[in-house]
Formats: sequence, structure tokens, C-alpha cells
Amino acid sequence: MPDNSAIATILSQVAVIPVIMIEDVAHAVPLARALVAGGVNVLEITLRTEVALEAIRRIRDEVPDAVVGAGTVLTPAQLEDVVTTGAAFAVSPGATPTLLDAAAGSPVPLLPGAATASEVMAILERGYTYMKLFPAEAAGGIALLSALASPLPAAHFCPTGGIDPEKARRYLALSNVVCVGGSWLAPREAIRDGDWQRITELARATLRLKNSAIQ
Repeated sequence: MPDNSAIATILSQVAVIPVIMIEDVAHAVPLARALVAGGVNVLEITLRTEVALEAIRRIRDEVPDAVVGAGTVLTPAQLEDVVTTGAAFAVSPGATPTLLDAAAGSPVPLLPGAATASEVMAILERGYTYMKLFPAEAAGGIALLSALASPLPAAHFCPTGGIDPEKARRYLALSNVVCVGGSWLAPREAIRDGDWQRITELARATLRLKNSAIQ
């Protein structure tokens, strides 16, 4: 059975998990430090670049206050690679049977992805109660999650995809949303320019999101 308590503990630490693409590994540690300084300590580094795994290793080793995980985990082989980095968690945009089979024996907790009621039901059957809704806005967003809450009360979500700070407030007001994923916390140009203060300020702004969520 998946370790739902482990992933629940991770997701509950922040209102927003930054979804980060690192193209230069030298940016990994200062970026992580900037986010942690702003109060955001759970970070998702997507496996979309050649340096992603090394970036996770460096953050794990050099930023002890960060809880760093891997995103865009698509295959059992990638999940094995994630384990070698010492990542705290893994995130997938979907949930294939082969990936879920591999995750069942992995020491790294997985946040699988779903976009429909049938996919949510299939993930629940595997014992997962926490999952990613992706692509959140394209799949139906707040309306979809509101509709899923009553028939599938065991499912808790981290919606990701097309979410900005204003939309995040509305998502966080839903009873079945634990946190949201967002790329706006680590803008590509800010990373490229080394504008770490801007990233810290963006992180600080998320601390007010849960308290100001629209009811």
C-alpha cells in the first residue's frame, strides 16, 4: 500500500508547491534557498532537463530545510533514478499501471496524476488517497473538483496546470484540495537573471493564499 501519510505530511506544509524547470544546475541551490527564505520549503524539480537529477541531489545536500521532490516522473526507470537522488517524493502527470506497480515497491512516495473521475477511481483502488489533478484548468478545474468531492470523498488533490495566484485562492477554498502546484513562483527569466530576491518575494506572497482563500 502507498504511504499516504508521508505524502500528506509533505503536501500539508505549503499552500503552493513550485513546479520548477532547471536548465543550469548552478541555479539549483540559490533558487532553493530563495524559495525557502520566502517560506516555501517543498519544491518540485521536473525531470524535463538533463540536469534535473543533479539539481535534486545538490538541493538535498546543500539546502537542508528544503523538501525536494521530482516531477514529470513517467516511467519505472525514472522513478528508480529519483530514488538514487534521495528525493523526498515523486510526482507524475498521470498514473499508468506500470508506474503504479513500480511505485508500490519504491521508498519514495508517489503523487500520481488524474484528470477524470475514472482515473481518480483507479488510483483510489490502488490505495492512494492523494493525487495530482493535471492539467487542472484544462481538465475542468474548480468545477471538476467540486463535482468530485461528494462521490469521491476519499480523494485529496494538488491541482496543477494553468493556475495563477488568484485562481489558487479559489482552489484552496475547496475541501478536497490540500495545496496547488504553480510555476509562477520560479519564473524562467528570474532564474536566468539570478533575481533570487524576486523569487523570495513571490514565495512570501503564497503564505497569505490559504488564509485569504475565497469561501
